Amino acid sequence: MQMPVAHMAAQQAIRPLVTDSVVIIPTYDERPNITALLPQVLVNPRLSVLVVDDGSPDGTGEVVAAAAEENARVHLIRRAGKQGLGTAYIAGFRYALERNAQFIFEMDADFSHDPRYLPTLLAAAETRYDLVIGSRYIRGGGTTDWGLARKFISRGGNLYARSILGLPLADMTGGFRCYRRRALQALDLGQVRSNGYSFQIEMAYRVHRAGLRIGEVPIIFPDRRVGASKMSKHIVREALINVIKLRLGRM
Repeated sequence: MQMPVAHMAAQQAIRPLVTDSVVIIPTYDERPNITALLPQVLVNPRLSVLVVDDGSPDGTGEVVAAAAEENARVHLIRRAGKQGLGTAYIAGFRYALERNAQFIFEMDADFSHDPRYLPTLLAAAETRYDLVIGSRYIRGGGTTDWGLARKFISRGGNLYARSILGLPLADMTGGFRCYRRRALQALDLGQVRSNGYSFQIEMAYRVHRAGLRIGEVPIIFPDRRVGASKMSKHIVREALINVIKLRLGRM
């Protein structure tokens, strides 16, 4: 008899981690990508995967639930509808910390974050940094398949945030990251307010303000393979406003 989906999700929610490192992947309508991505992440026996799915109509959650039934290193949080990138990561951070994860990754589902960089991020976190950012804008990094408008928004957003907040980082908006446990424990996650493009900026700023070590490693960042970008004017506007609020201490 097939187990009801809701019951499957409840069982997965209490599942312990069997590794010390977990890759958090937020999803909304990423079924083709997540199907291909999971095996490429799990090829590394050091890593577990936690997918935070916002009620994807395309059945992304069902694909991950089925994978979790077969593999103890696959975890799933299912949420009712789109609630935003920031809240997805906060939910994932709490889940990982409660299960004693030592290294916690952020990663997109769309293959703009290449799984081959995961060992590099982990090694840098283990040996040197509390937060490691996969950077497009240091020597050895870069982007491919981007249009002029996207390059302008990304470069301009980083310059804007770096100038106002004074952080010595080349890629403050990069979302391919690895946190050491103590970095997330040092923050009050309930105080994080950003939920879109500015979430990565706010997290880097809070880690820096906590006196922890942040480093960057180079990555090549291509455009997504399948599906549509989640970027919107509202997300960009939120980022512009929240950077000012962070600088003024009003977050």
